Amino acid sequence: MNSELTLRGRIVTATMDLPDGVVTVDGGLITFAGPAPDFPGVLPEKGPGGQIFVPGLVDLHCHGAYGSDFSEGDLDGASRAARYLHSRGTTTLLASVVTGTQPDLIRNLGMLKELAEQGLVAGSHLEGPFLSKQQCGAHDPDLLINPDPALVTELLEAAGPSLVSMTLAAELPGASDLVDQLSALAIVPSLGHTAAEHMTAAAFLERAAAGLRSAADSHGRIRPTVTHLFNAMPPLHHRSPGPVSASLSAARAGMAVVELIGDGVHLAPETVKLVFDLVGADNIALVTDAMAATGLEDGQYRLGSLSVTVSGGVARVDGTGAIAGGTATLLDVVRATIAAGVPLQDAVTSASAVPASVLGLSTKAGDLRPGMPADIVILGQDLQLAGVLRGGEWVHEAG
Repeated sequence: MNSELTLRGRIVTATMDLPDGVVTVDGGLITFAGPAPDFPGVLPEKGPGGQIFVPGLVDLHCHGAYGSDFSEGDLDGASRAARYLHSRGTTTLLASVVTGTQPDLIRNLGMLKELAEQGLVAGSHLEGPFLSKQQCGAHDPDLLINPDPALVTELLEAAGPSLVSMTLAAELPGASDLVDQLSALAIVPSLGHTAAEHMTAAAFLERAAAGLRSAADSHGRIRPTVTHLFNAMPPLHHRSPGPVSASLSAARAGMAVVELIGDGVHLAPETVKLVFDLVGADNIALVTDAMAATGLEDGQYRLGSLSVTVSGGVARVDGTGAIAGGTATLLDVVRATIAAGVPLQDAVTSASAVPASVLGLSTKAGDLRPGMPADIVILGQDLQLAGVLRGGEWVHEAG
């Protein structure tokens, strides 16, 4: 481990874009981050090719990578997936679990609790089984159910404090009660895989936001999310606007954060740019929805209980053809978002500071400030990865 390190180049975070900045690291923490003229020490030379330093990226929605699925219950495989993602610039992530049987869900959440205790993930995100069968996407429709208080209790016991968010459909019987239960525990309710009408979706997000704000111990989690906006929900229609319009309105008001899988597959580039223009970077979390094929070649994989074929980097469920998660890293998503016309600082904000705030980790992740863990992604001028520090340790050695 390099206990002391000084980096000079362009710094881009949610709060600053410095053409000539300095970041220093000591003992795993950032000790200085600011303009080069304000640096009290001896200025180093600028990095080769004009390097860019951004905060470690934060992914709220990720199912696995490098051949492993977080829904397999395999601790070693999950560890490899998390470490691979760290090395590609995603230094903080939630491990997402797809719909499964009750025993599988309990097993998977218990395994991810251990992974969180090891510090490899920031916690777990349960996507299902309380989802719409009409908008199931890559979830097994035979395993989808209405919110079940007894099952929820078992899931919460298995996950403990590691469960950070849960996706559910607003229109299901019992969804409102589950929103209240989750928000009271500072677990972020996320609207998704839903066929809800506009008013039902809007009420869900308003209820979740109010519940998180009033929680006795919110862990700093004050805004609900929308699971991969546009995907697995009815399209916006001028006479039936549905959950898309409710989500955009809530995000524009700062009451919710919408996830965007801006990988060029799940959404058209024009759609990504439009949402940034409408609601602003501070209300968007770029996510990957990455599955086991991330970092590997095309071929046959699994997502939970379903068989998936990856061809041309696009994952689809065998039989239905539904898109089965993503194969891009979050840095890939950032690059695709910039290619769509979104400014670099906005894309970085939505891939670092915003998701960190959703997790209640704004003092520990998503920014480059003195006293914070040294999670730093080093990029070349072409935005290709040049190095990654996680907690001050190289997880991708700078060339």
